[in-house]
Order: sequence, then structure tokens, then C-alpha cells
Amino acid sequence: MLACTPPPAVPAPTSPDAGPAAPAPPSKPYPPTEQHEVSDSYHGVTVVDPYRWLEDWNDPKVKAWSDAQNQYARTVLDALPARDRVSARLRTLLGNPSPRFYAPQQQAGRIFAMKEQPPKQQPFLIVLDELGDPAKAKVVLDPNVLDPSGATTIDFYAPSHDGKLVAVSLSKAGSESGDVHVYEVATGQEKFEVIPRVNGGTAGGSLAWDAEDEGFFYSRYPRGDERPKADMDFYVQVYHHRLGEPTEKDRYEIGKDFPRIAEIELKTNEKTGQVLATVQEGDGGRFAIYLRGKDGAWKQFSTYGDGVIQAELDPRGEQLYLLSRDGAPRGKVLRMPTRDLDIAKAKVVIAEGEDTIVGNFWGAPSLLPTQSRLYVLYQLGGPSEIRVFDTQGKALPKPHQLPVAAADGMTPIGADDILFLNWSYVQPEALFHHVAKGDETEATKLASTAPADLSKVTVVREMATSKDGTKVPVNILLPPGYQKGTSMPCIVNAYGGYGVSIAPRFRPYYSLLLEQGVCYAVANIRGGGEFGEAWHKGGNLLNKQNVFDDFDAVLGHLVEAGYTTRDKLAIIGGSNGGLLMGAELTQHPDCCKAVVSFVGIYDMLRVELSPNGAFNVTEFGTVKDEAQFKALHAYSPYHHVVDGTAYPPILMLTGANDPRVDPMQSRKMVARLQAATPTGVPILLRTDAAAGHGIGSSLEQEIAELTDVYAFLFAELGVSVSEVR
Repeated sequence: MLACTPPPAVPAPTSPDAGPAAPAPPSKPYPPTEQHEVSDSYHGVTVVDPYRWLEDWNDPKVKAWSDAQNQYARTVLDALPARDRVSARLRTLLGNPSPRFYAPQQQAGRIFAMKEQPPKQQPFLIVLDELGDPAKAKVVLDPNVLDPSGATTIDFYAPSHDGKLVAVSLSKAGSESGDVHVYEVATGQEKFEVIPRVNGGTAGGSLAWDAEDEGFFYSRYPRGDERPKADMDFYVQVYHHRLGEPTEKDRYEIGKDFPRIAEIELKTNEKTGQVLATVQEGDGGRFAIYLRGKDGAWKQFSTYGDGVIQAELDPRGEQLYLLSRDGAPRGKVLRMPTRDLDIAKAKVVIAEGEDTIVGNFWGAPSLLPTQSRLYVLYQLGGPSEIRVFDTQGKALPKPHQLPVAAADGMTPIGADDILFLNWSYVQPEALFHHVAKGDETEATKLASTAPADLSKVTVVREMATSKDGTKVPVNILLPPGYQKGTSMPCIVNAYGGYGVSIAPRFRPYYSLLLEQGVCYAVANIRGGGEFGEAWHKGGNLLNKQNVFDDFDAVLGHLVEAGYTTRDKLAIIGGSNGGLLMGAELTQHPDCCKAVVSFVGIYDMLRVELSPNGAFNVTEFGTVKDEAQFKALHAYSPYHHVVDGTAYPPILMLTGANDPRVDPMQSRKMVARLQAATPTGVPILLRTDAAAGHGIGSSLEQEIAELTDVYAFLFAELGVSVSEVR
């Protein structure tokens, strides 16, 4: 998705402002693309595919076509008059030397965290003896030292309970295919053997140390000839590895009866040795949960149909706290003793309320039991809030309620204290420490400083009305000095899938836009989890069209409210949000002036044939089901490109190593759009040969990519880019 090196330099303009208009492209300038029609029949419906041949990346003709598209894209992108100033400003903003800290964990009284600090290309792992001066932190592992090219990244890390060792998954070039290495914290030296095929871009990966720190439980993908080639990214199981022994001798634990599309998360109670395995069936939000008891036996206590989506052991290993959506789409909390694993007897300790309990799967929990407290992360339709209860579920007084713009990364520290990350649209991330004694919350020194002053930026939250009358929130960042009723260039982003809540998030490049008088809007459309599981289900499977209607309603609201006009409006999205871009531009070609789509999904009839596409069936549906096929075919962007339509200028971006969305999706969509467009408007495909879905991309890749994106959008929106000093 992102380029490896900075874009080629172009001469600086001599005028104070870089002009908005790019040179007019010649009529139909695109590289030639062959058409070879292939017909498929689905439930009596014949569907013709003229670009099936572009699916095969092993075909030299496909690679030659992709290279030609890249060369054409570069002739347009490199000639954009504002790109030098855009690049320089992004290098200042993203190259801000202020560090960013995230993914905190505590073990043996020490604080581990990931640290991102430009000009280093990749984040690295640090450890602190206390929450004090971050300058005193020790670097445990720096992938920039391992690989000066910046291609190697840390997928995840897991410190041992005694804090002496740390297991780290490392992958390269955006592949997310990670092997686990073990490092000694005190020296940073690699120890023991490498464990292959633990992390992947399909089912992810997880690892939890055993109570004795003699080894760990881990997610294991098939190896060697254990499975046919087509199944090597599926059938993940749980194994145990003992340090110092060959990985071929690792002990099978559980998973032979898991679904083909199982996604596993592992957690260990360090005092008791109990292990929790949470297994998601693909990406659809259905979970089964298992507990490995002190006797080493696994017992399943939650099934895919009972509505439990998260389980956490209390520090003593005596109680399980469960986040359930059974009859409670916004979530409720149950408590169940580990000595009697019967959900039917579980007690409701926090009933469903008006706000949604966040349903995180990967990473830090949204439900965190400590010695005498229960911390719960609530989603308020976009913004979030941490609320505090006692272990019986009784809400503690107001001083215990921790309002935040957006929170994540809750991790216990000591008996009842927690650390958590907090940020907003205009404030960068900081790690906060909530001290139970005295109920005080304070920012630690593990915090970022903004590369530009956003204190005068106004953020408003308004409601658009969707086609069926549903109210849809949109968050609008307005430039300093904005006068109500003034029309301005506007860029709109949304996602709408998998129950993912789009919370306020600080992005350095917001400054680039706002400084130039461009507003940026983020919509909380259906398909996400901002208002619970009903909000998610209102935008998945047969209801996916609601997602597109919500987004189109948001665009209409921004125009009707006077913030912008269609000629000053651009839309941008990635992955599932790329599908959103494709649906919006094919259903409403006159919706905006320009479109940017990252690693998108466009051919909904073929997506399930890609490895990660099989995991998406639970979210989108399958062509094998007639009703789901009809829904998929009704909105599939690739199949709704109409010849002779005046589509807006489009920039599509993908990565050759993307394990989550097959790059063929972008290739086919661009080919179809170029063939259908009657004029030579820019319809560009940018493929990064050394990137994947964007995860693990280097700093230089990010700067190069965003330079192309915003120079393109500024040119199409008529934005004159002035220097910012």
C-alpha cells in the first residue's frame, strides 16, 4: 500500500502559493488493458467478468500491466503542482521527533510499551522500571537495528511474568506473516529457538506465557505438508512450546475441532496457570471460549450462539467476568465462578444500559477486573468513557467515572490501578495512570506533543438522516476562523463494518488539511459498533446497503448544511471503507469531486475465494446462499460500473503483499473504471511492491503515500497550498 522511498523531487514553485490545477490529461491516456470475458452462473444469474485474468499475480502479463499502471500513475502524481509543499509539510508533521507510546503492559513491576519516534522507520519495544522519565527507558528490541531497510515490524509482543524474557512476533514487508523470537530483557539478546508461523494477516496471532515462564501457549498455523496449499492460512490451533526444545516437539493443546476460519486470542493467569482461549468464527463477532484449568484440562464454557464475546479472569482466578450480548445488543456483564463453568447460572452484575460496552477482541480488554474493582470501557456513539464498578457490579460514585474523548489500552498496574491511553481529534496520545487510592487520574510522561497547534480547531458533531430515517452521527473538524455558512473544501471518511467503532483519533496530517482551509469529517455509519450490536447488524450481510445509504446521507447533510458543495467534496476510505468508496461512486457518480480508496474490496462475488475473504463471509455473506448472493450482486461495485458514465477522478492504492484484501480487487476495479470512463479523467492505481494492508509500513512509506493522496486531492478540489511556517 505504501511506497518504500520518498517520491521523486520536483522543482519548487516560484510563486507564494502552489496552484491548484494539475495539467489536463490527454483523452483516454490509460495503459491498454485486454478483456477476456469469463461467465459464471449463480442461482440462475449469469455474470460476465472481463478482467478475471488480472487476478493471477503469478502471471507475468499481470505484473507488466501493474507496472504500466504504476508508471502512468506516477506521470500524473509527480506532476501535481503542490506535491513538493505537501511532501515537505508531511515530513515535518509525521517526522515530529516527539515520541508516541502505545500497547502498554506491566509485568513484575516493570512497564513495557511500544515506542514510535521519527526518524526511525518502525516502532520499537521499550521497558521502564517505573512511570517516570521516558528518557530512562531501556530499548529491548529495535527492528530498525535488525533491518535498517525499515521492512521488518513487530506484530505483537508478550513479556514473561517475571519480566526477564519477551516473546516477539516479527514480520516483513507488510506480509503480517510473523515468526516468534525470544529476547532477554536485560541484554536485548535473542535467546532460544524461533517459533515459525505464529502470526498471520488472516487469523492474526496470539501468545501467552505459562505460569512458570518455562514456555508459552501460542497460535499455530499449519506447517510443511500438514495441510494442502490452499489451507495453509487456515485451521489455526493452540500449541505449547517449552523453551530450549525443538519446536517440532511442541505439545498440541486444543483446536482440531475449531472452524477452518478460527481466530484465537490467548490469556494466562500468572498466579494459577489457567489459560483462556477465545475463538472467533471468522470476522462475524461470534465467539466460543475455553478455559484450561489448573489440572491442564480444557473445558469449553461458551458456544458461538450464546452471545458471549469476551471473558476475563479475576486476579485470583476464582471468577470469570463475561461480556454478553445475549438479549442485550449494547452489552451486559456476567460473573461466573471458575469452579462451576455453567453460563446458565452466571449472574448479571452490570445490566445493559443506554450506552454500549466496547467489544474488543484483539489487544487490550474493554472489561478489566482488578483486585477489588471492575473497569469497563463504554462507547458513546464515537467518543468513549471508562466507568468503574466494584466486583459485584455496583457503580462507584462520580469521581470514579473517567470521561475521555477516546480510550484504549487499559492494563492493570498493581492491585487496583490501571494505565490507559487517551486522545482526541485535536490532542495526541498520552498514557494516563488512574490511582485507585484517592481516585486520581493523571497523565504520565509517556505522552506525545502535537507537531502543530490545533487548539483553535473546532470539532462539531451533527446528525444526518439516512434513507430509512436513521440518525447518523458525523464529526466535523473545522479550520481555525471558520465562519458558519462558509462553503469550503471538505474530505469525508467512514468505515462501517465488522462492529468496529470509529472513535476520535489524533492524526498529524489533519494539520495539513486544516491549515489550508479544508475541513475533515468522520461519519459513524451503521456496520460499526458505536451503538451496539444492533448498529452493527443493521449494516452487515443482507443489510449492507444501509451502510452506503448512511454515508451518502452524510455527504448530503454536509452540502445542505453549507459546509461544502459537491465540487469541493472528496471522499476517502480504506479496506472495508474502500468497499464503501466503490459503492458510493458507482451508486452516486456525481456525489463528489474526487475519490481516494485504499486496499479496497470491489468484486463482492469473488472476495470469498481469497484466503482472508473466507474470514469475511460472516460479515458480507457468500454467493453460495441465494439471498446473500442477491444482496452482494446488488451492490458489488465492480459489477455496477456503467459504460459512458462520468466518474470523478479516482486514486486507488494497494500493496502487493496484502494478506487481508487481495490486490487483484484494485486491479480489476481500476481496469473496469478506465474502460467505462468516456474522458481521460485521472483513474489511477498505485501499487507498492514492498507493502501489504498498511500494517507494518515504514515512516518513509507513509510520507510517500500521503504525499500522493493529498497532493492529488488538493489538485482536484482546487486547493492552493501555501507554505506553513
